[in-house]
Amino acid sequence: MSKLPRIASIALIVTAAATGHALAHAHLKTSSPAEKASVVSPGELDLTFTEELDLKFSGVKVTDPGKKDIKLGEAGLKDDGKVLTVPVSTTLAPGDYTVDWHVLSTDGHKTNGSYTFTVKP
Repeated sequence: MSKLPRIASIALIVTAAATGHALAHAHLKTSSPAEKASVVSPGELDLTFTEELDLKFSGVKVTDPGKKDIKLGEAGLKDDGKVLTVPVSTTLAPGDYTVDWHVLSTDGHKTNGSYTFTVKP
C-alpha cells in the first residue's frame, strides 16, 4: 500500500472515531422554558438531553437580569433519566434570565451550556 492511501485510511479511521465519541455526549435537545422564549414566571425548568444523566453530577443555575442567583429547588430526573427538572422556588420578576447547566451523562461524558429566556410583565 502506498503512502497516500495509507494516510487517507488512517485519517478516515480517526475521523470516524472522533465523530462517534462526540455523539456520545449528552446534548441539550429541548428546554422549557425554551431558549429565547417569552413566558410567564415558570414553576420549574425542564431540560431534555440526548443521553441519560447522572443526577449527582448535573445541575442548573439561573441568574436574573442583575446577575443574581435565583433560588431553585432540588433537581430531579424523569423520562428515563434524560430530563433534568428543577423547581423554581420563587416567582420571577419580568426580565431576561440566564440558565447555566452542566451535566454528566451515565457514560461519563461532561457537557455544559447556557441559554436565556424572558419573563414577560
